[in-house]
Amino acid sequence: MNTESSNRQLPINIQDILDMLPQRYPFIMVDRVLELEEGKSITALKNVTANEPFFQGHFPGEPVMPGVLILEGLAQAGSLLAYLSAPEVLEGQLFYFAGLDGVRFRRIVRPGDQLVFKLELLKMKSKVAKMSGKAYVDDQLAAEAEIMAAFR
Repeated sequence: MNTESSNRQLPINIQDILDMLPQRYPFIMVDRVLELEEGKSITALKNVTANEPFFQGHFPGEPVMPGVLILEGLAQAGSLLAYLSAPEVLEGQLFYFAGLDGVRFRRIVRPGDQLVFKLELLKMKSKVAKMSGKAYVDDQLAAEAEIMAAFR
């Protein structure tokens, strides 16, 4: 899994992710980084469990992961890609959504699913990044979007 361009040992576990991301439970949406090609791409995962707090109200008797939280997971994986690609520039910076294009939801995500986030860095200038992201469950596309983010 380790790529030639990455000096970091993979997989990257939740403790290391919590050292990089400011989000905390119940809003941390990445459990592990599986693959990383610095400056190019990342593959990360989120284990969707039945005890997620949002399932109580979305929807009672028919639990469905909210699409905005799938997008949040993509954004968090994207922020890890950017940070791991340029830690000297982005250390201590927060990752803010600046735009979403081409958002499509293709499959319902339910408790017990494992979301796999795959992102490619399209552009990174100064403190702005544009990425193409896709979320999969069992190799089926669940959601996709182009994400633009700013760092501050």
